[in-house]
Amino acid sequence: MHIVLVSDAWKPQVNGVVRNYECLIKVLEKRGHTVRVISPLEFKTIPCPTYPEISLSLFPKARLKQLLEAERPDAIHIATEGPLGWAARSICLERKWPFTTCYHSKFPEYIHERCGLPVGISYKVLRKFHGAAEKTIVTNKELGEELTGWGFENLALRRMGVDKDIFKPMKNFDKNFLDHTLKLPRPIFVCHGRLAPEKNLKQFIEMDLPGSKIVIGPGPLLEKFRKKYPKEKFNTLFTGFLPDEEMVKYIASADAFVFPSVTETFGFVQLEALACGVPVAALPVTGPTAVLGDSKAGVMSNDLQQAALDVLKIKPEVCLERANKFSWEDGADDFLKCLKPFSQSAKSA
Repeated sequence: MHIVLVSDAWKPQVNGVVRNYECLIKVLEKRGHTVRVISPLEFKTIPCPTYPEISLSLFPKARLKQLLEAERPDAIHIATEGPLGWAARSICLERKWPFTTCYHSKFPEYIHERCGLPVGISYKVLRKFHGAAEKTIVTNKELGEELTGWGFENLALRRMGVDKDIFKPMKNFDKNFLDHTLKLPRPIFVCHGRLAPEKNLKQFIEMDLPGSKIVIGPGPLLEKFRKKYPKEKFNTLFTGFLPDEEMVKYIASADAFVFPSVTETFGFVQLEALACGVPVAALPVTGPTAVLGDSKAGVMSNDLQQAALDVLKIKPEVCLERANKFSWEDGADDFLKCLKPFSQSAKSA
């Protein structure tokens, strides 16, 4: 099939949505499908308020309509609920083109964290957005149950994976990379993600843990946190953005991965840590529940500090065993089953 993916989140952004589709597309193309990504890179944009790293497309509908008509796709998937997503939805409804969507991010909780808007209002808007789709893809059963509670319908599960060519342990589980480069006292606790209000990173940074803490990733709070939490007092190093190769070395050389977020729909970074042989400490919420399940590869507890200490006992082989249960091949199977291919008459309309 020739598949068009419309996404407000794409390179050079670094986040779970982008990583998700990069990996999925790689598998789809190996199977002979073609995937055309339409992103903000093809439109005039403005920086997102409070988060300038994200570009918002300005009045994209007319140009997007031209692009979609020129592509003559077999199927359309709308990945995000931003300006491009809403424009694509509108065009598909006008042309009577079937499409699928995916619920990747808990925007109601994100927006509430930033400005206090009641989550019920945002869920009503998102329910309308996704309600027009043939299927709305969710990444785990728990998320599906949550959305069903908010009145969402036509939900479909897609299994997730991890790119084991990128995320893998150091040879022989050697963790000396950080010892040689940073000379930080151990144990080393690492957290990887966007430095944004909804990520609850403050809890991790302020935890009284032995050894050292590392926060990997860019985001709007990076410089604020560097000033607010000096390394001398909080034993926390903020690396900012790291390229994949270096980032993996940091994670694989750590003793534990701490995931403090309470708003994730999945939380790829946990799975990436497990694939590096590093156990995960997390709160017992939707994302960690989906990744860790009942495995012994991590600890979920409302006492996140104690969980971080407890996972130090977990062997890397246990983490790899859990990571190996996730496959992008399975994810591609589920994705293709969800798509609603056009009829020939719809394509030519």
